[in-house]
Amino acid sequence: MEKIKLEDCYVSEEYGFILQDPLVTLPDYYKPWTDIAGNLVTLIETKKLQDEVRKMPDLDIKHLKGHRQLRLARLTLSHIVMGYVWQNGETEGTKVLPRNLAVPYNQVSQILGLPLIIIHADLVLANWRRKDPSGPLTIENLSTIVSFPGGDSLQGFVLVTLLVEVAAIPAVKAVIRIVRALQEDDRQTLLSTVPDLEQSINKMSAALQLMYEYVDSDVYYNTIRTFLTGWKDNPNMPEGLVYEGVSDEPLSFSGGSAAQSSVYHVLDELLGIKHQSQSADFLFKMRRYMPPAHSDFIRWVMEAPSLSEYVVKSEDPTLLSSFNQCISALTELRSLHIRIVSKYVNAAGVRARMKKNQTENPGHQERGTAGSQVMTFLKSVRDTSKDGMLRHSTPGDH
Repeated sequence: MEKIKLEDCYVSEEYGFILQDPLVTLPDYYKPWTDIAGNLVTLIETKKLQDEVRKMPDLDIKHLKGHRQLRLARLTLSHIVMGYVWQNGETEGTKVLPRNLAVPYNQVSQILGLPLIIIHADLVLANWRRKDPSGPLTIENLSTIVSFPGGDSLQGFVLVTLLVEVAAIPAVKAVIRIVRALQEDDRQTLLSTVPDLEQSINKMSAALQLMYEYVDSDVYYNTIRTFLTGWKDNPNMPEGLVYEGVSDEPLSFSGGSAAQSSVYHVLDELLGIKHQSQSADFLFKMRRYMPPAHSDFIRWVMEAPSLSEYVVKSEDPTLLSSFNQCISALTELRSLHIRIVSKYVNAAGVRARMKKNQTENPGHQERGTAGSQVMTFLKSVRDTSKDGMLRHSTPGDH
């Protein structure tokens, strides 16, 4: 995979999976979309978004030129779609998306090869701008391009998640070098590069910790989470969503999830982590919820010679130790994710239900981005990460 192939994958050694310098404005022709997206929070909070969307003209996507304009159009329309569906709250999802929104959304999504719902690559990877154009990628110098309700916590949630991807940039660079070193049987490069991978995974954990500082758990649970909720296996929208002018039958799509971040998939493939079948099935399905070029990159790593087999065969204690430190770092990152979900979903969900006093919906079981299902999945994925640890071979092992 040469440099040109990386570009085909929309992956770079400078930005990892992040869309490099996203555009922030669409051509004037798309002003009706941009005006609504720019005023999305107020329109949702005053419950006027659906009325405004119905007034939108039918716009043609032919004026969109190039990958970045398409990504910005997709970011804009994804936010409008989620706001439209959940304007009235998570128990009152709208069942039909009007033609003037559904048709262009489908057309843009088809070109990009993406599902008809917001994904990590929209919300995070393509949704950032620098306040000072020459300044660094820090939370103080970043803001989103389009925002859901949730105020500072929404900004915090998107931008902290982006900073995890920023922390992963050296990991992506290391993965590219490690795969090439495996292909060329270049042990020296492996010895010098595997420690870079561990360092980058540790930085991802440090970035993820910022969630506690920048995101209020009640705002996340009661507001932000709603707009990331999907309509697949969702008891509040059992039929799914009708996209007018796209499909006569309702369609179902999963909501936003960290499992849509290609970084975790790449790390698992490189380090040879084998998840239990149910978790593996879910993770594999999530590859349909990322840009096809990113899943191509994951496949490239998957098809590379096995790093763990190379480490075992090399009988090099330094390489073995570096490999195992990567496994420990990934396990710790996943343990941190469990602690965050426990606070932001489970504990906040209990508080929200106690506040409602369960009068409206006694015995309601949290699903989707919430509850025990997710915790079971996360613990399973964390435990299989830990199982990727390699043992020091001794003469008695043979």
